[in-house]
Amino acid sequence: MSSLTDKALAQKVWFDEYNMWILLTDGRQLSVPLLYFPRLKNASPEEREKFIISGGGYGLHWDDLDEDIHVGNLLYGRYHKEAV
Repeated sequence: MSSLTDKALAQKVWFDEYNMWILLTDGRQLSVPLLYFPRLKNASPEEREKFIISGGGYGLHWDDLDEDIHVGNLLYGRYHKEAV
């Protein structure tokens, strides 16, 4: 694993109509289409906002949506298999 991905820690997460945005602790900002995460895409804005940044920033977790995302995987382009 590259040091650019194993040091990828989420600091802040927010959404627009089509994307999930993640601010990393090293200043990088990442945008990922919600289309890649059907549970998030189909969730209400209120449900999307009910997440925790877990593992010191390595993960994102939505308990109500049963969704877990590893931040490092996003930098590698690894998404859910059911994504379009």
